[in-house]
Amino acid sequence: MTRFIVVPQWQGSASSRAMQLIDGAEAIAGDLPTSATVRLPVPLEAGDPLGTTVQRLSALQRVRRDLEVAVRATKDTVIVVGGDCSVAVGAVAAVAEADVALVWLDAHPDAHTPETSPSGAFCGMALRSILGEGPELLTLPTGAVSPTRVILAGTRSLDLEEELFVAGEGIRMLPAATLSEHDALAEAVAATGAARVYVHVDLDVLDPAEISGIGSADPFGVSTADLVASLRSLHARVPLVGASITGFAPSSPGAAVDDLGTILRIIGALA
Repeated sequence: MTRFIVVPQWQGSASSRAMQLIDGAEAIAGDLPTSATVRLPVPLEAGDPLGTTVQRLSALQRVRRDLEVAVRATKDTVIVVGGDCSVAVGAVAAVAEADVALVWLDAHPDAHTPETSPSGAFCGMALRSILGEGPELLTLPTGAVSPTRVILAGTRSLDLEEELFVAGEGIRMLPAATLSEHDALAEAVAATGAARVYVHVDLDVLDPAEISGIGSADPFGVSTADLVASLRSLHARVPLVGASITGFAPSSPGAAVDDLGTILRIIGALA
């Protein structure tokens, strides 16, 4: 059975639409089965950097801890509904084991550290923190997830520091166009030798023509049809240990309905 944890965290985002991530998460939650959905409280306050360069760090640490506890307490497969994409860190921490691969479907690799990040927003450090290098109390132990079992898919906007990290760690990248071959993602995961997979979807992986409610629109993204077909193929081949879907920031609560059909198709492919 699939369970949903709704986490309307906005504190990790650098977008001017960060607060609208709350509306996005709540809009998605309204279309999920009530009996299988719980909401994780998120601090109302922005949070304090605690003397670091990471914005709103105190709030992020609290959500990271509470989410990991909530996912660990759930015996069923959990899909986390954000909020900003850094909610994936706590969810992955709860399920990370040696046989788990990580698919990161995102226009950006989120591979900065506090020292290289131009914004100080934790969402841009999320994958790097999963791989063991990031802010205190937000980062997984080194080796919890191996870079050789990470697949970056649909990623097309990388800063130089991120390019160097991805290349240096041997992280495999699948361009957005490759997902038109619907078995390509499943084959890439199978090639890692992993027995199970965690899938993270930041909705900006989609082409801007497919969705309007995102904070940053990078052209030449994945079509909804190709993303859904790729996820279904992956799901059929490798057991899913968990997932997250994030980055929905509609311009208004009323505008959310325009994108919900697309988002629910993606959730359906995961669930």
